[in-house]
Amino acid sequence: MSEVKTKKIKVAWGITGAGDKIAEVVETMKDLQKQTGGAVEFDVYLSKAADTMLKFYRLDGEVRQSFSKVWVEQDANSPFLAGVVQSHKYAFLLIMPASSNTVAKIVNSISDTLLTNAALMSLKAFVPVWIMPVDFKENIIYTKLPNGKDLKLRVRKEEADQVRRLQATEDVYVFEDPSAVKVAFLDWYRQVKP
Repeated sequence: MSEVKTKKIKVAWGITGAGDKIAEVVETMKDLQKQTGGAVEFDVYLSKAADTMLKFYRLDGEVRQSFSKVWVEQDANSPFLAGVVQSHKYAFLLIMPASSNTVAKIVNSISDTLLTNAALMSLKAFVPVWIMPVDFKENIIYTKLPNGKDLKLRVRKEEADQVRRLQATEDVYVFEDPSAVKVAFLDWYRQVKP
């Protein structure tokens, strides 16, 4: 008797140059991949800054080893992520972590990077965009550096205002941290799993 192959659900995961919570983000994505038993395929798209940041945090090898398809931005349209999301090859685009630069560009419809172009083209084609901004609300935050030390940062009102504008955007789902993404993803997966 021949085995019936189930079509995998594909999700595009974009990583920007934001380093806050990056180790937790990578662990969350590996866990989601494991919890879906391979039924969901995560294709990883790195901005140029993300490629540098992952090397700085010594996570580039782990991402490349854990996920079978990893691309690095060459320009705003290469690799051709925008065209792939527009043709509904992905269930949605997840940008996690999203830098304040990426959030501001999406809110202001500036599509001059791989991930902002893909996000805006996704929204035009009615493909949902999930985003976890690192600068979620006005606050003092502490982020871990690769050497284990804490770095104190201020999330300014201006960055938080961009996130609030993003939350008001149709078909954009905004999450405060990786655990919130995980809960939402597993709820979504229970509804769509093959």
